[in-house]
Amino acid sequence: MACTKFLTLNNGEKMPVIGIGTWQASDEEIETAIDVALSAGYRHIDTAPVYGNEKAIGRVLKRWLDAGKVKREDLYIVTKLPPIANRPHEVEPTIKQSLADLQLDYVDMYLVHTPFTLFINPDGSFQFDDEGRVKVDKSTDHAAIWAEMEKLVENGLAKSIGVSNFSKEQVARLLKNCKIRPATNQIEHHVYLQQRDLVDFCKAENIAITAYSPLGSKGIAKFNAAAGVERDLPDLMDIPEVKQIAEAHKKTPAQVLLRWIIDTGVVAIPKSTNEARLKQNLDVFDFQLSAEEVAKLCALDKNIRICDFSFFRGVEQHPEFTFKNQFTN
Repeated sequence: MACTKFLTLNNGEKMPVIGIGTWQASDEEIETAIDVALSAGYRHIDTAPVYGNEKAIGRVLKRWLDAGKVKREDLYIVTKLPPIANRPHEVEPTIKQSLADLQLDYVDMYLVHTPFTLFINPDGSFQFDDEGRVKVDKSTDHAAIWAEMEKLVENGLAKSIGVSNFSKEQVARLLKNCKIRPATNQIEHHVYLQQRDLVDFCKAENIAITAYSPLGSKGIAKFNAAAGVERDLPDLMDIPEVKQIAEAHKKTPAQVLLRWIIDTGVVAIPKSTNEARLKQNLDVFDFQLSAEEVAKLCALDKNIRICDFSFFRGVEQHPEFTFKNQFTN
């Protein structure tokens, strides 16, 4: 049964409140996971060129669409303008490449993936300085990029447009110059990183929040290690208060964490390639958290950012990079 809970965006489009995140999954893993997810009832799929899996997702979508197992209007597909293409003249060709890879005529949501821009070599690899830091393009112009994003809606390539990893100030700046308001700001959001000021600001401006890493991100430890970054990351499933609430409802800690996010009016895109967990992550609508339980979870905020981009050492030199990590002053 398809997910039937939606959040209505500021342009009237409806976004399923639970989607599947697809970062850090191989082609084989993701093809299987998307097949299982669609069978389980997921219709909201979140991807990006930097995840390297748009072609694999496109193959699954084509199979389902060609077989008549799902209608295009029932799918909600999100992809993003990557940090290496965060320039006005690259917006249209980049979405067209994503659409070709996804084998679609349009996406439901197109996001500016990061507020910063990186330089790449002709072969697509990152440029590094003598100290091994990624080279940043400091000429990033959000207003100019956004004007090109707006054209995607006008030209039917994206139904909605939004941002990701943007701060309150960056969103506020966009709002002063835009014709089409961002429909969502996709940010890291979970019990240990609630970002209430940013969330409340976006909600007041009728900009939906999409929570990535709503269950934390175990996979990011491998990503950090590959970049030579050592960090101890918390296991959100092991928080005593979360486990206690899960036991009371006969649910898993993941289901409690997702229900808390949905109950606060936020969309969640948990990533999993495990069949049982994929199904569990969607099975969160048959119980309710009490006001006391919600308050207990809200009290867990520790301002711990799991995805702090320290794996892109050098990005902290970009004027639009606003996160704190071990390389920021």
